[in-house]
Amino acid sequence: MDANNSQTHPSADQNNDPDWRSRANCAGDTVLFFAKKAERPQARARREAKARRLCEACEVNVECRDFARANREYGFWAGESEEDRHLLGYTVSAPIGIRARHHQNAS
Repeated sequence: MDANNSQTHPSADQNNDPDWRSRANCAGDTVLFFAKKAERPQARARREAKARRLCEACEVNVECRDFARANREYGFWAGESEEDRHLLGYTVSAPIGIRARHHQNAS
């Protein structure tokens, strides 16, 4: 994603907006943050690496992380996948990575 693209990044006027999501680097762009159906592990790792770089440079990283942890969110939020949140002790209904490994171990 182009960091200079004004369509995906808020203007200076929006910096006073109390809704942290409007100030996020990813505002309006969810492709990197949610897995496609039947996404392969290597593709997921590449996608999440790109998302992580975007999250690391985001001014609302803490708000995003806290929201995802508190709301049991799926997808990649603030540099964490649902599996990361699960492993850190936050409740996630069915983290994708854990679910996949559990299925493999049961076979």
